[in-house]
This record gives sequence, C-alpha cells and structure tokens, in this order.
Amino acid sequence: PQGSVLAMFLPFIIMLVVFYVFIIRPQQKQQKERQNMLNSLKKGDKVVTVGGIYGEISAIKDDELSLRVADKVEIRISRSGVGRVQR
Repeated sequence: PQGSVLAMFLPFIIMLVVFYVFIIRPQQKQQKERQNMLNSLKKGDKVVTVGGIYGEISAIKDDELSLRVADKVEIRISRSGVGRVQR
C-alpha cells in the first residue's frame, strides 16, 4: 500500500523540485543581485532608469536620487526606478 502512495505523489514532488530549481531559485538570485546594485549606488554613477532615461546621479537621499539628465536639468526619482548602472 505505501508503494502506491509514493508512486502517486512522486510526479508532484518532482514537479515541485523542477519549479524550484528552474524558476524560483534563479528569480531569488536575480532579485538579490538587483538589491545589491541598488544599495551600492553612489554619487557620480551613470545609470539608466526603468523608463529609459540616461543620467548621472548628483545626490542621494535615503530612497530618492537626483539624476542629472542634461546641463542644468535634474530630476528626482525613486531608488527602485534605476534599471541598471552603465559601466
């Protein structure tokens, strides 16, 4: 009787393991890398926002950044609005 119960649940267990390995774990790793990138932002970094605006960080206050996008033009954005840092 126990062999049939195990055989019945084995496909579900395998499916859960596959979902964890191929979907959940990589997503958690990517989220951790993004958080590290956002925490390491500093004045002078050149960034691209999630909206596609290119600029340079001119000031950082808690969760808010001042982004210089052109001469004498600065915008304020949320730290989470940064898409990537240009190298």
